[in-house]
Amino acid sequence: MLPMPHRPDIEPRAWLESAGRVFACFDSQDSGNVSFGVEAGGNRYFVKTAGSPAARGLPLAHADRVALLANAQRLAQSVSHHALTRLVQSCECAWGRALVYQWAEGEHLHAKREERAKPATAWRRFLDLPLDERVAVVRVLIDLHVALAAKGWVTGDFYDGCLIYDFARQRIRVFDLDHYRLGAYRNTMGRMFGSTRYMAPEEFDKGRWIDERTTVFALGRTMTIFLGDIAADVAATACADDPAHRHPSMAALAADFATAMRRAALA
Repeated sequence: MLPMPHRPDIEPRAWLESAGRVFACFDSQDSGNVSFGVEAGGNRYFVKTAGSPAARGLPLAHADRVALLANAQRLAQSVSHHALTRLVQSCECAWGRALVYQWAEGEHLHAKREERAKPATAWRRFLDLPLDERVAVVRVLIDLHVALAAKGWVTGDFYDGCLIYDFARQRIRVFDLDHYRLGAYRNTMGRMFGSTRYMAPEEFDKGRWIDERTTVFALGRTMTIFLGDIAADVAATACADDPAHRHPSMAALAADFATAMRRAALA
């Protein structure tokens, strides 16, 4: 049985309350998306919507936000990986398409710049974990992106805001990959969506190609941010300004990282 019925006639909260108990609402996203935590049938779900069509002053129109949800659905249905939050179903409410994911236990790793040094944040506690635990997370993120690249998916807006970490189970989960695209594409925006800490030079220059080497850059930055200098040589290649000087693929980056970890006795 599907956990949520199609209800295109009513707005999300009323729709979800008719199916279960709403225990969380995430309605302060810059994107305009509004999401909910819902308990139904003894299970918990994360339900993502495009937000209200009436909302104004957002970076994307409602139709574009709905299109991104459709894109996220295609990604979830094309790639199976234990780190991805599992898509349960897609259904309709008054705000258009809604995606119902299995709830991921853990803590959101993203912290605003002014919060990152505070000991109580999940971000700071993650960076204070033993090195081998952080290496394991990076290894999973690389493995996921090898799987995504094998299906043709290219990064877009990947950063720590896409990550949930379960400290007790030492498990990383990845969500919100709506801006990933199938195949190489042109930068038509100039400064694209994303965190500058993870973005490649081509994501700032209109007309440049965004391709698998852009994904390589994002994962190279992830290595540096999560691990410091432990894989400095690998990250330096991955994050070369010129895409031609980077690892040519995620598979090549994964192999180079694995070699570096063996040398550091962190395999």
